[in-house]
Amino acid sequence: MLENLGLTYAIAGAAIATFVAGIGSSVGLAIASKAADGVLSEKPERYGSLMLMVLLPSTQGIYGFVIAIMVMVKLKIIGGTPVDVTVMQGLEILGACLPVAVAGCISGIQQGKAGAAGIIMTAKRPEMAVKAGVLYAAMIEFYAILGFLISLLLVLGIKTAA
Repeated sequence: MLENLGLTYAIAGAAIATFVAGIGSSVGLAIASKAADGVLSEKPERYGSLMLMVLLPSTQGIYGFVIAIMVMVKLKIIGGTPVDVTVMQGLEILGACLPVAVAGCISGIQQGKAGAAGIIMTAKRPEMAVKAGVLYAAMIEFYAILGFLISLLLVLGIKTAA
C-alpha cells in the first residue's frame, strides 16, 4: 500500500495547484461579476469596458491548471505508464505546487476586489476604466505570475526516474 505513496503525494500536489488556484479565480470572478452586474443593470452600454476587469481573476486558475498538467506530464500519467516516485520526490512535487496554489488563491480574490472597485469607478468616470480599473487589477497579476514561475521552475528541477 505504501509503495505508491510518492506518486500519491505528487498527484495531491497537482490537485492542490488546480483546486486552490481555481478557488481564488472563481471567488475573484464572482466578486467582479457582481459589481459589473450592478453597473450593467443601469448602464448596459458599459459592457465592453467592464469585461476585462471581470475576466482578469480567471488567469490564476489557468496557472494552477498548467502546473498540474506539467506534473502529470513529468510523471507520465498522460500518455504512458506512471514513473516510480519516491516519497521524498512526491513531497518535493507537492511542495513545488504550493506557490502557484497559494499565490493564485490570494491574488485571484484580491484581483476580483480590485476589479470590482475599478468597475464601480468606471460607472461614474468611464474615462478612468483602463487607467485605474484595469491597471490596478493587473498589478496584482504580477504576484500570481511569480507563484506560477516558482512552481514551474521547481517542478522542472525535480528529478524523477523517467
